[in-house]
Amino acid sequence: MAARYRAEQVGSLLRPPEVLEAHAAHAQGRIPLEELRRIEDAAILKALDLQRQAGIEIFTDGEYRRSSWAGDFSDAVDGYVEGEPPIPFEWRMPDGAERAPAETLRDIRALPGQGARVIGERLRQRQRLTAHESAFLKQHAPGPYKVTMPAASYVVARGYKPSISDQAYGSRSDLLQDVVKIVQAEIKALIDEGVTYIQLDNPHYPDYIPEFRRDQWRAIGIDPARAIEEDVAADSACFEGVDPQRIVRATHICRGNGRSAWHTEGGYEAIAEKVFSIPNVDAFLLEYDTDRAGGFEPLRFVPKGKTVVLGLVTTKVGALETKDDLLRRIEEASSYVPIENLAVSPQCGFASMAQGNLLSWDDQRRKLELVADTARTVWG
Repeated sequence: MAARYRAEQVGSLLRPPEVLEAHAAHAQGRIPLEELRRIEDAAILKALDLQRQAGIEIFTDGEYRRSSWAGDFSDAVDGYVEGEPPIPFEWRMPDGAERAPAETLRDIRALPGQGARVIGERLRQRQRLTAHESAFLKQHAPGPYKVTMPAASYVVARGYKPSISDQAYGSRSDLLQDVVKIVQAEIKALIDEGVTYIQLDNPHYPDYIPEFRRDQWRAIGIDPARAIEEDVAADSACFEGVDPQRIVRATHICRGNGRSAWHTEGGYEAIAEKVFSIPNVDAFLLEYDTDRAGGFEPLRFVPKGKTVVLGLVTTKVGALETKDDLLRRIEEASSYVPIENLAVSPQCGFASMAQGNLLSWDDQRRKLELVADTARTVWG
């Protein structure tokens, strides 16, 4: 099998002010693309050094070149039109009792698939999704690196609205197949470029956990039982033909992460048997930072030999977890997945959207160091 990394991460890192300023300046036409890339390059080198010093085993560029974690897809593909999201989400802050403030909700609506845009025309790809990212990582990463992109199921879940999308596509399944083709082509190109770790982010399987959310899907004409079958098959198809002996085929399952807010809770039990048996995925990065994710019992459905990366360290607040607590929870999880098939990570990225979560650069560094230190203690 491909390599297994014990001290993991999801992908995005807090963007320094100069990167945020450069993206705004480029969008306003005040600096050319070459200047934006120069500023991004310098910041990515610092981010790579941060990861190296912290002891993280698999590197990313912090997703500094993107408008958000899913920006590589929406920035490369035409076919989106004005329209409200298929179903609404109530975003809440980390304590769960407080609704996300208005300014946070405005920021979140800028995310691809969260704002007032849905798929209303046949998708037309204008450019590669990640070529401008992978080449720099290949040249400068101080060790193995990953490239991420949104899962096909995420693109369709957030972009398919029957009353609008059906004007371009005969069915939700038809749209899924188009998205799969785009993701497949990108994966093939990355492998040709030498990338050995590819991660599909936020397949929206947790949308099928709460019964009220399932009712929301039914209300717009989508059968959640059929939809999860289609989604698992589509996300698996994206990795069809990829050699698991050479390439880590990973997916990160998210419950909402924008400016420290979240939108979904409930344990994995309702979806575990279908999701963890997905054929062409070798590593599952799972959120386990709060009680919202439930216990480890659903991990009994993970097939032998697959990797479970336990997202035990939250990226939503700066308070640092204790190493003893992480060690205890890893031991608990090992009752369901052998310890040699486990790893540890933060629960999600630190900056799924450009503005980032509500913690500091030093908080981020300490959390990455804790992940690496814990991994060394458990696995050496």
